[in-house]
Parts: sequence; structure tokens; C-alpha cells
Amino acid sequence: MSIALPDVVQTYFEVSNGQGMTRLAECFCDDATVRDENQTHQGLAAIVEWQFAARQAYSYVAVPLQSWQDGEALVVIARLTGNFPGSPVELQHHFAFDGGRIKLLEIGS
Repeated sequence: MSIALPDVVQTYFEVSNGQGMTRLAECFCDDATVRDENQTHQGLAAIVEWQFAARQAYSYVAVPLQSWQDGEALVVIARLTGNFPGSPVELQHHFAFDGGRIKLLEIGS
């Protein structure tokens, strides 16, 4: 299933799936925040480190299934399938934007 997503969110999922880690800087504001697995990653360098560590620890694919607007935020449900405990899992990705880039990303169930 393919859903229409803003370009920056589409690029984020492509990078998350291992396609061009160098493109991560295109997605996030320099001072962006990611909250995932009860950890907060603040700033672009920390977000790149978080994404690199996730790719090193597990092989997985995230497939967006549905999305909707929640005020100014965009919520995307994605199915993650891979070699991690509990696979597959569907997670909510809450995106907030600033200037066409991701300012905040919160990932949870």
C-alpha cells in the first residue's frame, strides 16, 4: 500500500529504510528532536547517531500504512518488520514541522 506523504516525510522513511543516510540532514531542522524508545535525541548530530545505531543494531523496513493531520502535526502509522524483538509492530510517528523540515518526531505505539 502506498500513501501520499509530504516529500520530507517520504525522504525520512527512505532514509530510515537504509536508503542514503547522508540525506537525513535534508529532513530535520538543525535543532530538531526525536523521541523514540523512551530516549530523546536533540540536534541533527544526535539524530544521525540514533538512526545509524538503529541501522547497525537491526535490519528492518518501515512501511507507512496511513496518515492524518492532528492539528499542525502529521501522524503516520507505519509497520516495522525486521529482526528485532516483537516484529512486526505498528508504530505511530508524530511529525511537527518548521520551514519544511521535521522539527519534532515522536515514535511510539
